[in-house]
Amino acid sequence: MRDHWQAHLPSARGRAIHVGRLQARLDRYLAWQPTDPANRKLLKHLRTEREAVFTFLRHPEVEATNWQAEQAIRPAVITRKICGGNRTPRGAAIQSVIASVLQTCHQQGVDPFPVIADLLRSPAPRIAPLPALLAGP
Repeated sequence: MRDHWQAHLPSARGRAIHVGRLQARLDRYLAWQPTDPANRKLLKHLRTEREAVFTFLRHPEVEATNWQAEQAIRPAVITRKICGGNRTPRGAAIQSVIASVLQTCHQQGVDPFPVIADLLRSPAPRIAPLPALLAGP
């Protein structure tokens, strides 16, 4: 539907009608009382996320999938698998922070080593000095 809207932009009212119809269809599925545990689990999740399911249709700036986020964490997942994971929860937390800083620097076109060195020298935890983080709202 969103791809169709790219070529045939609906009015705000038209968009609301389309989303309302899809929401009503989802609500009919959510009223179902399945007996299979996997289906019950899925419906429970959909009920929890009901308001967020069609966000990408209400707000065109929101991606329809989390593909970009999945691709962003892929290098860290591969590293974890190659290295056999982390030996401790603290090691996993440290790896996730480092991977996040590296990926953010990559996405912003910033050399990560001065950023990491600056953070390591800081006497207290603080926000990384990255352009997008320092620009503010």
